[in-house]
Amino acid sequence: MTFKLDEELFKKYLRVLKLARTPTRDEFQKIGLVAAIGIALIGILGFIIYEVILLLP
Repeated sequence: MTFKLDEELFKKYLRVLKLARTPTRDEFQKIGLVAAIGIALIGILGFIIYEVILLLP
């Protein structure tokens, strides 16, 4: 089975990779904080739903 790479598509991928960079420490911390807040909110919402279901007859 042969696999033909489209040269134009490969050039587009390469261009995107050249533009990509490693986030700074500050950017990384902000991303981590937002992700942690999102996880905490979903956990709290799930806990509240769980407690409401337990209280319903």
